[in-house]
Amino acid sequence: MAPLPFPRRFRDHALAAGWAIALGVSGCAGGPDSLLPAGAVPAAWSQAVAGEPHPAEDLSRWWRRLDDPLLSDLVRQAMANSPDLQGSAARLDEARARRAVAGATLLPAVTATPSASRTQASRATGGSGARTLYSAGFDARWEADLFGGLRGGAAAAQADLEASQASLHGAQVSLAAEVARNYVELRTTQSRLTIVRANLASQVETVELTEWRTQAGLATVVDVDQARTRAEQTRAQLPGLESALAAARHRLAILLGKPPGSLDRLLAEPGAIPVVPEAVGVAIPADTLRQRPDVRVAERQVAAAAARRGVAQANRYPTLTLSGSLGLQALTVGGLSGGEATTRSLLAQVAAPIFDAGRLRQEVRIQDALLDQARAAYEAAVLTALEEVENGLVALANGRHHRQALQDAAAAAARAATLTRSQYAAGLVDFQTVLDTQTSRLAVDDALATSEGEVATALIQLYKALGGGWDEAGGEAFGPTPSQVGEATPPEETTRTAAAGAREVGSAGGEAVDAEETMQPEARP
Repeated sequence: MAPLPFPRRFRDHALAAGWAIALGVSGCAGGPDSLLPAGAVPAAWSQAVAGEPHPAEDLSRWWRRLDDPLLSDLVRQAMANSPDLQGSAARLDEARARRAVAGATLLPAVTATPSASRTQASRATGGSGARTLYSAGFDARWEADLFGGLRGGAAAAQADLEASQASLHGAQVSLAAEVARNYVELRTTQSRLTIVRANLASQVETVELTEWRTQAGLATVVDVDQARTRAEQTRAQLPGLESALAAARHRLAILLGKPPGSLDRLLAEPGAIPVVPEAVGVAIPADTLRQRPDVRVAERQVAAAAARRGVAQANRYPTLTLSGSLGLQALTVGGLSGGEATTRSLLAQVAAPIFDAGRLRQEVRIQDALLDQARAAYEAAVLTALEEVENGLVALANGRHHRQALQDAAAAAARAATLTRSQYAAGLVDFQTVLDTQTSRLAVDDALATSEGEVATALIQLYKALGGGWDEAGGEAFGPTPSQVGEATPPEETTRTAAAGAREVGSAGGEAVDAEETMQPEARP
């Protein structure tokens, strides 16, 4: 008997389904910029990095470059205790379990089926009375993945797992930057409070000096009121700064997974604003994109969408299911041991969609649209990453220039304030000159402290834009460990699994696909 011809429409589209799933398995193996038009990722940053060229830094623990042991300890505690990281770790655990479920569909399902039944037949219909039947055996069922639908589901689950891992890394990046930013804000506010209090003390001395000169007939009551007005205006700045200081302490406590106020004693003593290093090593744009977890998430979402598109295409083709059973059946328990009690069955079933009013075709169109959405989101993530780094470089460079100008201004204002105060005591300048120099010094000193904090914040934002704050190895500074949340597939295992899956898919479609080389893990800067 001649073999039945394979339907042409199934044969014509088999390769399409296989290749779509292979794309989902191998993902964007060429790197983060492989999905973008040529030239979309620049070869270098348009904003030159200040200073001499430096090699790209290890960004995994960038906060150590600020040389503040307390900051490093706060980041470590946040990574270990943050509720946000714990939530991300739980989502990673969920994705790992879903991948295991999807992988299990590729294997046969075997079920033990022991049973005992007692039947009472009707004697009015000629029945012989009650009968007990004992049976024990196994049922097995397996679906042959002819067109890669099951492998596509497993590939999508693997991509989702990798996206969840990248999301955890992204949460670490954001958390480290947020802790550092709030710490800098706290130290900046403390510095501003110190400046205001010092200026207030100087202005109070000026009030006392003016009162003495008034008693001596060398000044007027108006001079005293002006001095007192200026001092009280300075004093009025204290409550707002103290509120900002308390808010920064409370926010840091929350980031560390602790109640507000738990860090008040630890952070009570004023400290210096972290000093920004002069040189910052910035990787080229392509390497920066590989470092950014949000870009990695978007890339893996494209791979998952491509795999699901292949699944939708495979659902339009026939399925082959093999099922069978092997067991024993007898009227007594002892009879189960006899050779004549053996029962067996085997069933091969082919099911093919004939008419569904276009539902399966529309499912493919839905997945096409979702894939286009994922690609657009990926391109947007890449452009946003490039923008944030460029903005960070500009902000850091301009912040340094601004700080230098304020440092020069603060030195001049300090000299002027000291000189005019001594000249006023000697009667060489009028009182308005004293007030003006004191006001100028307070404004410049406050602006300088704010600028110091802004430069440190700009560096933090740059490190965040570069994707710093995570690494593959993890460690004590990186929150919940794989043993706590379920370890994601190591890169080398992912490579082997994905490559094997891609070859199987290609073979099912009639052509081998070797993804072993393209699935090698990306080199990290």
